[in-house]
Amino acid sequence: MSTSVTLHVHFPFLFLLLLLLLTIDSNAQNYKNVSVGDSLTASDANTSWRSPSGDFAFGFRPTLQDNNLFLLAIWFDKIPDKTVVWFANDGDNRGDLQIQKGSRVELNNYGKLILNDPQRNELWSAGGNANSAAMLDNGNFVLGSTSSAEYLWESFNHPTDTILPTQELQVNSGLYSRETNYSYSKGRFRLRLSEDGYLALNVAAYPSSSESNYNAYYYFSGPFNNDGLKAGYAAVFNQSGYIYVNIGDGTKVLLSNKTILPIRDVYYRATLDFDGFFTQYSHPRSKNEEQVWSTVWSIPNDICLVISTQGSGACGYNSICTRTNESRALCKCPPKFSFADPNNTYGGCRPDFVQGCQANEWTTKPDSFELETLENVDWPLSDYDELEDYSIEECRASCLSDCLCDVAIFRNGTCWKKRLPLSNGKIDDGINGVALIKIRKDNLSEPHGYLPQPPDEKNGRSTFILVGSLLLGSSILFNFMFLATAFYHNSLAFVVCYTGKKLRRKTQDSSVSRSSLRSFTYQELEEATNGFEDELGRGAFGIVYKGLIEEMDSTRFVAVKRLDKVLREGEKEFRTEVSVIGQTHHKNLVQLLGFCEERQHRLLIYEFMSNGSLADHLFGNSKPEWNRRVQIAFGISRGLTYLHEECSTQIIHCDIKPQNILLDDSFTARISDFGLAKLLMTNQTQTCTGIRGTRGYVAPEWFRNAPVSAKVDVYSFGVMLLEIICCKKGVLLELGEEEIKAVLTEWAYECFKKGSLEDLVEDDEEVINDMRRFETLVMIAIWCIQDEPSNRPSMKKVTQMLEGVIEVTVPPCPYQFKEYVGVGNNSEFNDV
Repeated sequence: MSTSVTLHVHFPFLFLLLLLLLTIDSNAQNYKNVSVGDSLTASDANTSWRSPSGDFAFGFRPTLQDNNLFLLAIWFDKIPDKTVVWFANDGDNRGDLQIQKGSRVELNNYGKLILNDPQRNELWSAGGNANSAAMLDNGNFVLGSTSSAEYLWESFNHPTDTILPTQELQVNSGLYSRETNYSYSKGRFRLRLSEDGYLALNVAAYPSSSESNYNAYYYFSGPFNNDGLKAGYAAVFNQSGYIYVNIGDGTKVLLSNKTILPIRDVYYRATLDFDGFFTQYSHPRSKNEEQVWSTVWSIPNDICLVISTQGSGACGYNSICTRTNESRALCKCPPKFSFADPNNTYGGCRPDFVQGCQANEWTTKPDSFELETLENVDWPLSDYDELEDYSIEECRASCLSDCLCDVAIFRNGTCWKKRLPLSNGKIDDGINGVALIKIRKDNLSEPHGYLPQPPDEKNGRSTFILVGSLLLGSSILFNFMFLATAFYHNSLAFVVCYTGKKLRRKTQDSSVSRSSLRSFTYQELEEATNGFEDELGRGAFGIVYKGLIEEMDSTRFVAVKRLDKVLREGEKEFRTEVSVIGQTHHKNLVQLLGFCEERQHRLLIYEFMSNGSLADHLFGNSKPEWNRRVQIAFGISRGLTYLHEECSTQIIHCDIKPQNILLDDSFTARISDFGLAKLLMTNQTQTCTGIRGTRGYVAPEWFRNAPVSAKVDVYSFGVMLLEIICCKKGVLLELGEEEIKAVLTEWAYECFKKGSLEDLVEDDEEVINDMRRFETLVMIAIWCIQDEPSNRPSMKKVTQMLEGVIEVTVPPCPYQFKEYVGVGNNSEFNDV
């Protein structure tokens, strides 16, 4: 909980502040207002009502999950990611509006701002009797009338998850979080100003937002009403960028006493984030600086520990919450549990196995389960039994013999037995106990709601043959004919299946038929790219251009990859990308939208990534902030884990490097360019092929003419992880006297071995202040770059290391085959 600072505001200060606000408000209205009859349509993504300075815009924005659905919103319009600060909601428990293309918002003849769907049904409305509307420079959208000095309606009085400078929260008003970072539905957290002057953070009884359903607060700004004062309470975000609570007697209590940069240099917003933190952010106004949001301050300090009430906690039911180095919550699942929603790690966990009492086997197979020990983990609620004066062995035996017991907590001679769902899980060194969690020993896992597995086709066929043979057993001839027929049909089925698979593949190769992908003509793409004018980049197989395509009644930017080498490898490249990428869906992969296969032309159409490649940012003049770099590394790791282990067909990328990592509007890492991907069927682990990849990122086994596996991507990731955290290139060809620094992997290991990791980061203060995490990331990278593939972890394990799920041990020396490492001008290896 932050320390409250009380300041006395004198009358001259209040007078000057009031004068400033009046001046700003007066200037903001000296421009052409939105008039009665003016409208915007969701099918036209390029129109909006902007403020005079252009800082803010009001209109329709595509949602983060579906470009065919829109928000009626207010956003920062001059920054790259167009951050939304307000959006219309339907007022119910869900909160967001599902606005379709063709919907229209209009200031109608009755002075009402009304939103209609394409069928003219009303979705939302505001105000009444207004004769103008305006988007002000402070981010407030207002409705006004010449007959009234007051606004008839303003967005500042109806906040969603964000407040802006000059905005106030009155008593019993507040903010609600979003459900996830990608959804605008109402989430589980609320911030409100109570009648007693508390600015409190609560977990709501989700999905209800009723005040009576609030759980106890997990943060409050302090008791201010000791003298009984009631008048004048307000939470104020002032013009200078400070947030405080006004307690009505001329004093204010700051939420943070950190120094605030002048508002002329930065934009500010304060948002109740989806993970329950109330955070103030800043963003540089100048385009010469890095165009990202940075955290100014955030509350609470440790959400895992401060939420202590019955309910889902910070991470959802059955989860374990731990604090990251940035004091945010990192959510994990217990062993043999998975996230209920793989795309939302804050949504709780579910068991991947049938629990004891559900399995109907408790009396017949009492040894089907075992207890796994978790140190310093506790779910402080959910107890149904408390056993005192027990040993840990007695606690373990009691839980194993009780089908209702899913977890036992043992501490100081007491055994607490718990059943699912588990509430408010957390890791804390102060627990001084262990959690004994029950998991199944055998392979009878039935995830996704424990659906029964389909009958085995082979067993079914065998049973059919056996029954048929018995029925025809009276005649040896009939038996022989039946078995021969069955054998014939089985053989035929195998041949047809195998041949059919080949035929289907051949058909797909020639026509590239993909129902989820759009087929373009060459002329369409030539027009979309303005004659292939705007080049985004070049690769081994072709050039990428920026294009603009039409979708229904709107347009979107795309990246068009034109494959010039199509006579052999280019054809293979094209078919590989279309058949494989078209079936992959993950937030850390670039999505393939369409293709063109017309005469000699082969083109691929991808999402356009507005922030370019990771290489542009790592090795440019302005490197990304430390936390952003770490999150980018996390995203790449998750994307590779998906390719290696979660696709129906395993994919080895073979060319992981910063140039092939693109960044979207929110700087989320997206893996691109699967042209060098090597595909493995699910029963394969290795493949032999020629050397592929880029110098400096290629695993040693390529040079030994040895079979390669997905571990080649692990090696490349390790090299790139060092580049990300050090902001240095993996190979520098000319360094003169600093030849030891020519190969980053070798230099990093030498620094790690000597205990001089600070040499890798030089004057990067953000990293120097977080050396413990930096050392952990260097250790993970060294594990990844082991010469021996079997010594490298899988990408799944790498991801678990990065997320803190498993411990990172000290790695061995990675160099066993150093004679195969060739860099610099003497190397015979070039990019292929």
